[in-house]
Amino acid sequence: MKTLFDKIWDAHVVTTVKDGPTQLYIDRHLCHEVTSPQAFSGLRARGLNVFRPEQTLLTADHNIPTTGQDKPIQDEVSRFQVDTLAKNAREFGLTYYGLRNSRNGIVHVIGPENGFTQPGMTIVCGDSHTSTHGAFGAIAFGIGTSEVEMVLSSQCVLQTRPKTMRVNFRGTLQQGVSAKDMALYMIWQLTTGGATGYFVEYAGEAIRNLTMEQRMTLCNLSIEMGARGGLIAPDETTYDYLREREFAPKGERWDKAMAYWKTLKSDDDAVFDKEVTFDASQIKPMITYGTNPGMGMPIDGSIPELSDIDEAGKISFEKSLKYMGFEPGQKLAGKPIDYVFLGSCTNGRIEDFRLFTQYVKGKKKAGNVTAWLVPGSWQVRRQIEAEGLDKILEEAGFELRQPGCSACLAMNDDKVPAGKYAVSTSNRNFEGRQGPGARTILASPLVAAAAAVSGKITAP
Repeated sequence: MKTLFDKIWDAHVVTTVKDGPTQLYIDRHLCHEVTSPQAFSGLRARGLNVFRPEQTLLTADHNIPTTGQDKPIQDEVSRFQVDTLAKNAREFGLTYYGLRNSRNGIVHVIGPENGFTQPGMTIVCGDSHTSTHGAFGAIAFGIGTSEVEMVLSSQCVLQTRPKTMRVNFRGTLQQGVSAKDMALYMIWQLTTGGATGYFVEYAGEAIRNLTMEQRMTLCNLSIEMGARGGLIAPDETTYDYLREREFAPKGERWDKAMAYWKTLKSDDDAVFDKEVTFDASQIKPMITYGTNPGMGMPIDGSIPELSDIDEAGKISFEKSLKYMGFEPGQKLAGKPIDYVFLGSCTNGRIEDFRLFTQYVKGKKKAGNVTAWLVPGSWQVRRQIEAEGLDKILEEAGFELRQPGCSACLAMNDDKVPAGKYAVSTSNRNFEGRQGPGARTILASPLVAAAAAVSGKITAP
């Protein structure tokens, strides 16, 4: 009578403190330049080494530029952070995919594409969107810098066991509706605090029909409704994706791994602390209108009226609309936009670029739009070029950039100017997230493509 979460968690418990946290063993530890420097300094101060270096992987992604990567990073703070990560990797003997490394890319893109992410694992990173890796049937969650140090030194972390929640998506998605739309719909319905304290398992026909990359998009956004993480039971889609990837098991080890992976599903009589069901056929292409991912609506919908907002939320609702320059009851379809961003750990994979390219093929980018198309890794970029997508994009007036987190967050050169509207395939639309005063409208790659071509918010 165990859930998938229970099975993986219980297999990784080292000890449990009475009335306290669990000491959980960690299979994979991912690090980037932003949340790791103090952790490595802590190891030095205590005279410690990394306990199991082969289980840790480092990459530079947040601070790196997405043009001119063959030159030194211009911004001093960014350059220092990336140089510090490289120095820590050398000193502690860790695998590091730095700038110009053929495997470099966003941490939550390169883990899966290299087979470092596998079913049944516990995976952590000093980054909230670590929940992405749950798409493989893994317990994956973000940790703080002090916990990064804990994992580096002991390969364990102290965690309070979360409650379990299952979100079922019954039925099939309409054409043009993606995993990003499913996620924005779910957060709109459940709110940004609707899954606080829970680890979510996604199930149902619509989930089983998703590709691995779409599953990653959905799990990536689990954190935006307050969940500790999200996961999906592995199946043939998972195994087909992993087979032959660099760090995936080979030969007899593969057969042994498969025998275990096939046990990774919730028992038929498993009981969840909370269960929610959505009809996937009712979901339309979604956009956000406010300053958190829960402030979403169908692209043909209207911003709620003030009278529809509960008393406790009215002040933040009004503040949010003021920042965005919108009015209660306003429709956003047809609203002119300034920027389009395709990329991030949410939508920076090859399928996202295929979808975007398919839409813009034979069309032209609108003159009023600045478009940043940023692959999630060099592997994705090479695939874009191998499939000739870059040529189609070029013909339509788009330029392909180099990999990195880019305009998902204002930690590098790709900042949206104050007051400008960006239709973004990233994960957060907080005030200043894409640059001081930037106004972010979250959307799927297809909605972003339609906006890039029409110059306004348009149903694809």
